[in-house]
Formats: sequence, C-alpha cells, structure tokens
Amino acid sequence: MLRTITIGSSVFIQGTFLKDLGDGQIAIKVYDGTFVGRPVTPFKARETADA
Repeated sequence: MLRTITIGSSVFIQGTFLKDLGDGQIAIKVYDGTFVGRPVTPFKARETADA
C-alpha cells in the first residue's frame, strides 16, 4: 500500500508502507531506502451544493 509521509515542514515522500512505529510515525520504503516520518492525513473535499 502506498503511503505519504512528511519530513520537516515541506518535504513529502511517497512509498510502500513498511511498519507503524509507536510514536505516531510510520516507515516507508522507496527503492533501496527506508524513510521515517509523520503520515499525511487524507484530505476529503467537501461536497458542494448544486447551483
């Protein structure tokens, strides 16, 4: 499953989910590298009223 994490305030990395860490962070794999960061919460656009 693909997941997106954030490292710092403006770096986002997307890769294959590896594991959930106890401190709220997750680990993902990108090619041969493993990255740890905070998961990005999914954004759901609000529904708009018909005009």
